[in-house]
Amino acid sequence: MLARWSAILLAAGPLAGLVPPSRLSAQDSPIRNEVERFSADLAALRRRYDTEYSAERRQRLAAFFAEWDHRLHALPFDQVAPEGRVDLILLGNQVRYQQSLLVREERQWNEMQPLAPFAGRFLGLQEARRRLERVDPQSAARALDSVVRILGATRKTLEATDAKPPSKVVALRTAEMLTDLRRTMDRWYRFSAGYDPVFSWWVADPWRKTDKALQDYIKFLREKLVGFKEGADDPIVGDPIGADGLKDDLAHEMIPYTPAELLTIAEREFAWTEAERLRASRDMGFGDDWRAAMERVKTLYVSPGEQPQMIRELAEEAIRFVEVRDLVTVPPLAKEIWRMEMMSAAAQKVSPFFLGGEVIQVSYPTDSMAHEDKLMSMRGNNRHFSRATVQHELIPGHHLQGFMSERYQPHRRLFRTPFWTEGWALYWEMRLWDLGFPQTPEDRMGMLFWRSHRAARIIFSLRFHLGTMTPQEAIDFLVERVGHERANAEAEVRRSFNGSYPPLYQAGYMLGGLQIRALYQALVASGQMTERAFHDAILQGGPMPIEMVRARLTGQILTPDFQSSWRF
Repeated sequence: MLARWSAILLAAGPLAGLVPPSRLSAQDSPIRNEVERFSADLAALRRRYDTEYSAERRQRLAAFFAEWDHRLHALPFDQVAPEGRVDLILLGNQVRYQQSLLVREERQWNEMQPLAPFAGRFLGLQEARRRLERVDPQSAARALDSVVRILGATRKTLEATDAKPPSKVVALRTAEMLTDLRRTMDRWYRFSAGYDPVFSWWVADPWRKTDKALQDYIKFLREKLVGFKEGADDPIVGDPIGADGLKDDLAHEMIPYTPAELLTIAEREFAWTEAERLRASRDMGFGDDWRAAMERVKTLYVSPGEQPQMIRELAEEAIRFVEVRDLVTVPPLAKEIWRMEMMSAAAQKVSPFFLGGEVIQVSYPTDSMAHEDKLMSMRGNNRHFSRATVQHELIPGHHLQGFMSERYQPHRRLFRTPFWTEGWALYWEMRLWDLGFPQTPEDRMGMLFWRSHRAARIIFSLRFHLGTMTPQEAIDFLVERVGHERANAEAEVRRSFNGSYPPLYQAGYMLGGLQIRALYQALVASGQMTERAFHDAILQGGPMPIEMVRARLTGQILTPDFQSSWRF
């Protein structure tokens, strides 16, 4: 092994002091191939073991992660160049986190067993197919027939008047698991049906009955136990991970804070926005009635059809702002290729504001919307609210970030984290505020809306996962304390808890931004780096927890047993 490594290891003594930006941008990691191999092998295993909650899948992945844990400990850490040491620590961190997620998955599976005691039989049939075992049609028919009987008995127990209703969280998770499993079993059936006449003879009728019973049972879970209603918006339920889950996720993000400490930070930042909001309100002539001032700002939207032009103007203004001040490198190609698309009415129910990257997706009313929904969309995407979101999504925010990540250290996509991804874009909202980007009190009020929203996200997301705030209370909080339109607040909370984002994603915006701002104070405000060099070095390092960004920029001496300790 050492002979193979000698070709890629660079002699590197302990670093002392700041790493020159030129070295940071020029160095490639000698561990890049290892990271890419880990990523490729993990993706391959997940394609092979493709049934979520399968015990066989968990066992195989657990063996894979244990193998990599042993492999990483065997590598000669002290002989690896600095960029490689960063990758070794990040890869070890990723392995440990994936191991914790397997434990979490097993716990969730056990919680669902009373509602789906038959699911293991489906998993057994699918796993046998993945092992390329020849199916025994008669045995398969018996297994499906037993599922129908067990499913019927389970439903009868749940419908009993004296039965204790299960948690809506577990009921919804079970319904979603069974929905995925139904699709998997449909593929299982179609693999042999029509090709193997004996299989079709034995299995066709039991499969038809099983599939119908499963479909009806999923509907029962969703409607009777969770509360879904035909034609109405789905209830917001979510799946809180609890204090232990937050502890694991924070360790993965290298955040050495407790949830309680993070909530204190969020409350402090929220109080700052409230004070600034009052100042803006007074400057607008509304005294301390910030709600009236906010209401005025919400009416300053453009006419239907004019939103794309407004976004173009705001995007070009932000680009000029950062280039004139030499804040960050903006490659000409990055300015050339960004594009714009309009968001559908259905998509706006989940994402009522802009989404972005290379393509900025514009949230604004369509002619199919109800009148009140049109007004809420226009009010929520007014010119002054958009002043923060356009640059957040494009340049210097997500588009520039994505552009650079594809060109520098692309193997570090494995280490993506909202604290780096969303933290970068949120940091720019803070930095541009400090540099006078908001030109009027209305601009300030618009940018403060988003700043308070980011603090609120920390509060409602952590409290939800701790079990101290319900989705409805989160909606009310956004309406009453931040100034959201109620429909927009519902959409924000829905997308936060519908499973599309990991538990710490919403907290990552402001907390990641605060981490980068703390680094700015330590390295730029102190005169150790120019602003442009600082920002370029972050982008050219690729995604990673911000504590490792700090270690990389400061030349911190890294050891194999590195532990997060930075109190930002």
